[in-house]
Amino acid sequence: MHLQQNQSAGPGAEEQSSKSLKMFVEKSSSLPFGQDLPLESISGPTYLTAQTLVQQVAYTLSDKIFSYSVESFDLDVAVKAWAEQKEKNAFGYQTGVSSLEARTGAGSIALGYMFSKDFDLKKRHIPQSIIASSSTLHHLRPVLDQLALLYSVANPLIAHIAAVDYTANSSAGLVTDYVSSLTLAEDLGMGLVCSPSVFEAQHMALFATLLSSVLPTIHTYDGISVGRETARLVDTLDQARLYNSYQTVLTSVSEVDKKHSDNEGRALRLLQAFNDEFGEDYKLFDYYGHEEPESVLVVFGTVEASLSAQVANALAKDGDKLGVINVRVYRPFVEEAFREVLPKSTRNIAVLGQVKDEAAVFDTAEFSRLYSDVLAAVQFALDRNVEVTDIKYSRGQVWTPSNILDVFQQIYGEKTQSEELRSYVDILNTADVRQYTFWNLDASPAASVPVALGKLLSSDSSKNVFVRTGHDNLVRGGTVRHDIRNADYTIEAPYSIEQADVTFVGDETLLGEFDVLNSVKGDSSLIVRLPGAKDEDIEKRLSASLRKTLVSKDVELFVFDPTLSQSVTEDPSLEPLLTQLAFLKIAREDLLESGFSKLSLVNGSPETFEKLAQDLGTALREIDVPVAWATVDEDVQPPQLRPDINVNSFSAFDTIEPEPPTLRKTWTIAAKGLAFKEAYGTETVLRPDLGITTFVAHVKEHRRLTPLSYDRNIFHIEFDLGNSGLKYAIGEALGIHAENDKVEVEEFIKWYGLDPEEIVEVPSREDPNVLVNRTIYQSLVQNVDIFGRPPKRFYEALAEFADDETEKKELCALAGPEGATEFKRRAEVDTVTFADILLEYPSAHPSFHDIVRIVNPMKRREYSIASSQHVTPNSVALLIVTVNWVDPKGRDRFGQATRYLNGLKVDAPVTVSVKPSVMKLPPKTTAPIIMAGLGTGLAPFRAFVQERAYQKQQGHEIGEVLLYMGSRHQREEYLYGEEWEAYKDAGIITLLGRAFSRDQPQKIYIQDRMRETLADIRKAYLKNEGSFYLCGPTWPVPDVTEVLQEAVEVEHVIKHGKGGRKVDSRREIETLKEAQRYVLEVY
Repeated sequence: MHLQQNQSAGPGAEEQSSKSLKMFVEKSSSLPFGQDLPLESISGPTYLTAQTLVQQVAYTLSDKIFSYSVESFDLDVAVKAWAEQKEKNAFGYQTGVSSLEARTGAGSIALGYMFSKDFDLKKRHIPQSIIASSSTLHHLRPVLDQLALLYSVANPLIAHIAAVDYTANSSAGLVTDYVSSLTLAEDLGMGLVCSPSVFEAQHMALFATLLSSVLPTIHTYDGISVGRETARLVDTLDQARLYNSYQTVLTSVSEVDKKHSDNEGRALRLLQAFNDEFGEDYKLFDYYGHEEPESVLVVFGTVEASLSAQVANALAKDGDKLGVINVRVYRPFVEEAFREVLPKSTRNIAVLGQVKDEAAVFDTAEFSRLYSDVLAAVQFALDRNVEVTDIKYSRGQVWTPSNILDVFQQIYGEKTQSEELRSYVDILNTADVRQYTFWNLDASPAASVPVALGKLLSSDSSKNVFVRTGHDNLVRGGTVRHDIRNADYTIEAPYSIEQADVTFVGDETLLGEFDVLNSVKGDSSLIVRLPGAKDEDIEKRLSASLRKTLVSKDVELFVFDPTLSQSVTEDPSLEPLLTQLAFLKIAREDLLESGFSKLSLVNGSPETFEKLAQDLGTALREIDVPVAWATVDEDVQPPQLRPDINVNSFSAFDTIEPEPPTLRKTWTIAAKGLAFKEAYGTETVLRPDLGITTFVAHVKEHRRLTPLSYDRNIFHIEFDLGNSGLKYAIGEALGIHAENDKVEVEEFIKWYGLDPEEIVEVPSREDPNVLVNRTIYQSLVQNVDIFGRPPKRFYEALAEFADDETEKKELCALAGPEGATEFKRRAEVDTVTFADILLEYPSAHPSFHDIVRIVNPMKRREYSIASSQHVTPNSVALLIVTVNWVDPKGRDRFGQATRYLNGLKVDAPVTVSVKPSVMKLPPKTTAPIIMAGLGTGLAPFRAFVQERAYQKQQGHEIGEVLLYMGSRHQREEYLYGEEWEAYKDAGIITLLGRAFSRDQPQKIYIQDRMRETLADIRKAYLKNEGSFYLCGPTWPVPDVTEVLQEAVEVEHVIKHGKGGRKVDSRREIETLKEAQRYVLEVY
């Protein structure tokens, strides 16, 4: 963090310039409060991050540090700063810091340095350190393998590994990766130590360094949340104490170690000496929970250890006979020590073991590394039978107290001593902990305000402040969430806030992306930044579901409008300071009233805050939340919002990207590129503008399923795959790379005055460095969505080309807030296209290369596959409804992709691709499936039923198949009706619930048919552990979910009686959703 110092404006200055103000700028989330800190400041009670503590130990006790940090990870930001400041290590000289790239051959420089002819042998006893993320370990492996063989004559080597990797195979983005460290330690015989919390990070980094005197050692810790969370540590070791303790422990074991011939004995002796030095009681394996447990969970990992220990202790207080063993030292795995800490009452051991991905989780032939060690330790060594099971989870799993509780319920089931299985456990006393959540865009001027507020709150030495930050750069161009916890005592809460006392939303668009109120406390406060909002417009700007939740949770609503502050209007750079005052006004008015001296130590000045405080009454106002907001019209469907961000970055998204030009060229230049491919780097590929694997299929069948007289054209279309090599799985979607209507393209080219044969060289949408050659005609048919719906930014971009001032003003107005009503009418009523707007404003006539730049590219349209490749190996089927309407001018309008598909003749070629989907059959064929499909939402279920029929034909036992389908009329829209009836007669479909809403006076919907057969759903879904799928429009989701909740509640009453505690059916459905047994594919 860089703080700009105050500069005097001179004696004659009446007020201080904002440019001279001390402004808060966050440098890195891996540093405490994002700020640089001197090495000597790390001592005693202070605020730090685990990442900083690890770097302090490495810098203090190393000869050299070899860092392999991704630039945005900032794993080495502190050691690089200390090296630039020429700070000395504990051995009296400056530690060498080398920042290197993580690639093949990584680590070779470290090995070469230790065994070079010029190496000072007097330093042979001084450790060498590696700082890296787990994503680097596979590059380091060859060198570490060599080092293990030469270790008796090498320096001690300690690798501090942040357990973080990036995956493109899931929406998680960044994942916590312990698998790489576990695998490497086992395969190469390295030591492996894990820090279970930020409070033990320094001690474990030191112990791992000591262990490296015995064998090369990895020290790992959570690299996403705990490693970067700012927390208050009471007894932090400074450089001198680190070194003295290091030498004391080494000296105390030097003589004894000669009597130990194995690494296990040396590790035990080191830990005993370490405990003696610090007065601690660390063990290789730590036990928490009931004194006489029947079931014990074994875990490895920072968040896993912290949460499972706290949840186990909470449950044990209620008499539940369960416990947790945290593996602090995985290698060497001392089996005797494990058996010693395992309570004698244990009958069941469950191992919470991480595996690489979801495929490994469901692969019954694959086991976690930790499971193998635990099984070996107890299988033949105990005098009693103990069952050991492996509960696998992928690297993308994000742990919270709730899903840790789910794991416990999975292992001990009905053995709980409490009245019933609870659905929630609170490990925090929310009466003593104040919690604040901030949602904002990276680009917001107030994005770093929460960190500044955390710094302010930390000035109270009687409190403990915890600040965590997460970035999701795939939402709104970059979204950031900050959580602040302010407690009277030390707490461990390595998860997102679930019960916020005050929530701040810095941009109203985020209310449409995230379920912000899902993580607020009842009777809390919500502050929303709504510039220019009038009281009468508030209801329109908030969604119906959000308004309803405000009432149900009794949340106070405040609107923050910085445009109403005269100071901010004159100087927009003051908005972060005003934002801080607005938050304190609601959350900590006592700090606001006590003066601005403390706040000005962080940023700003007392005079500036005094002036801004005068505007606070205008800029911040409470909005009345009427009880009427709790009533929502039945036809209003709640949006499906994400409860939290996916942390996929540690820094804000860099939106400054050079825009590559679109070039027009002659055919001779293009011909050179085709003739001399090697010289010009040319490749001939199918649809080079697409960054995905595509195939060419041919139309095999095109069959309308609804009568010609019916107003909806729903058709079945099947493609012959030939020798394309296309493979698809059950539930996946087929991407159709549609084309614009050729007649309309020709008309546009003629009207706009373009040469259809002119060559255009355009950068590929996926890689700006790859240029593709197309004619203007090809580009308009396949690339440019010229007949698509234009967003506001198109009007704004087009205005720059308008020569007529009236047209320019109209375009600018349509792009601004004053034209919102007219823009909405054009988009939703007139359904205008890019081509329509270019025709309407003839003075705005951009060149074709500018059209390519400002008009959206065409996107593929995905449709659920309605066939199983096991049944039809050489074809793929889709179920399509054409989209068409007449606009107010009487013009026929069409959905681009469905019009294209409907116009295809048999044998016509089509460019297609495959997209994975959440719609997957359960791994076991015996697991029941309950499917609910509306209209064309039946497509994936046709594939499901075909696959179940195939499985039965292959001799597999299959579970119940319940199919609920909904449409308007049976005679016109009984889609695939004959197939469903045949499958039912064959015993594949066990229940067919048909809801034709308009075939009788009273409307019957799909949820009505489900409610009529609730007993069948309870049996298949809950008793037999089936999976539920819904495909189609979003509107029935609440009603269908309500039926499933009823099934949960009825089943609970049958099991526990009416007198027991009520079950939280909503949370149960959420649990089923996490287990992939409640799957939605709605649109």
